[in-house]
Amino acid sequence: MILENTGLEGLQSDLAHLDDSAEKLGFVRWQWEYYRATYDLKLVDNASNNEYYLRISTRASEGRLEQPHAILKIETVYIGRATFPHGLEYESPVPKPIMDTANKRVQELKELLA
Repeated sequence: MILENTGLEGLQSDLAHLDDSAEKLGFVRWQWEYYRATYDLKLVDNASNNEYYLRISTRASEGRLEQPHAILKIETVYIGRATFPHGLEYESPVPKPIMDTANKRVQELKELLA
């Protein structure tokens, strides 16, 4: 599920600051290549024991990802349920406590990047 109107879309930050800010909130930069990076935050629903991932996609607008001064632009924020062995399913409903935590983390990241 794509999260709309988060206020993150279009924000830009240098790689070092984005890595540091995201890490403070529990995000990990998992997938990356020279011009794109994805930041993931694992959220566990205690009621169902399902895992969800809040994912933030970015793209380099200046430089390349191995350079800490590269500028990244946030493109999309979305959330999905983890599936075996290593995928995300974006169509199933997300429990309210998970969505509340996801929205809170999005706002906290927005404040750190402002």
